[in-house]
Amino acid sequence: MDKDSSHPDPIHELADQFVELQQRAMEVYEPIVTSIVEGESTEKQFIESTLDGLLGFAGSDDGLVLYLKLCRYFWELDPEATASYVQAYREMWDNEPEGRQNTPADI
Repeated sequence: MDKDSSHPDPIHELADQFVELQQRAMEVYEPIVTSIVEGESTEKQFIESTLDGLLGFAGSDDGLVLYLKLCRYFWELDPEATASYVQAYREMWDNEPEGRQNTPADI
C-alpha cells in the first residue's frame, strides 16, 4: 500500500489496537494481582481465573511480570496447579531452543 494513501494500513491499525488492549489489560490486572498477593488471598478459583486471563497477555513484558508474580505466590498454595500454569505459558509463549532446560529460577 502506498504511504501517501488516505486509507490506513489495516495491519498497523490492528497492531495499535492490540498494544492498546495490552495496556488496558495491565491497568485492570495489576491491581487484582497486587490485591491477591498483598492480601494473601487463598481463593484458589479466583487466582486460577486471574492466571487464565493473564495468560493471554503474558507474551508482553508487563504481562509476564504479573503472570510470574502471581505464579510465584500461587506456588505456596498449590504447586501442582502452578506447574500447570507455568507449562501453559511455555506452550503458548516460550521460544526457548529445544534442549535448553529451564530451572526453577526461570519460573
